[in-house]
Amino acid sequence: MSAHKARRVLDQIRGRSYQETLMILELMPMGQKINPLGFRLGTIQGHHSLWFAQPKNYSKGLQEDQKIRECIKNYVQKNMRISSGVEGIARIEIQKRINLIQIIIHMGFPKLLVEGKPRRIEELQMNVQKELNYVNRKLNITITRITKPYGHPNILAEFIAGQLRNRVSFRKAIKKAIELTEQADTKGIQVQIAGRIDGKEIARVEWIREGRVPLQTIRAKIDYCSYRVRTIYGVLGIKIWIFVDEE
Repeated sequence: MSAHKARRVLDQIRGRSYQETLMILELMPMGQKINPLGFRLGTIQGHHSLWFAQPKNYSKGLQEDQKIRECIKNYVQKNMRISSGVEGIARIEIQKRINLIQIIIHMGFPKLLVEGKPRRIEELQMNVQKELNYVNRKLNITITRITKPYGHPNILAEFIAGQLRNRVSFRKAIKKAIELTEQADTKGIQVQIAGRIDGKEIARVEWIREGRVPLQTIRAKIDYCSYRVRTIYGVLGIKIWIFVDEE
């Protein structure tokens, strides 16, 4: 990192709390590597959160979004009992107005959450309101079903994480994930795993690419996610790039 860029980073985080600093550093591109979703914002990629705030209240709104997403994921983990461990949440969109917060959950397997207990959505809504102490603002949660769940990197990363926790070989887990992605009619995929893979003492990075993944082409619609999984050997990082289509 250059001295000029280091000064810019220090100016951004000076006087901030620990949580605010972490969020700012996660959103800032470092080196030559940029988030494929942020790189395409305003062209073929939209925001997952839509709201307006004054500069002094921006960090509070950012933390609020993070709490909402964590609360929903924790609830889904507790109430969905499936062997693969896949929650099936592709993304969570948040739209904030003056007195209303609209949350849209895009899920690959919504029946697993709704089946057996039809009032689960109302219960989830009450949990989020209780967690964030919403008194004067209404909360509305809707669930949207995804037709091809394994064409989304978040769901695929959860599948690979479940396989790694069960001590399946990382190559076998990646190849199975690529097979599932091919069924979703994608044009290409790249999977990268970093850490103490298969329990080796020296950490390393392994990746496999299938098909085309044009990261530098802005008109290419590329879905991306980074996911952390805790295993008995330590923390592994999973990154997935999926080339969906070209506009």
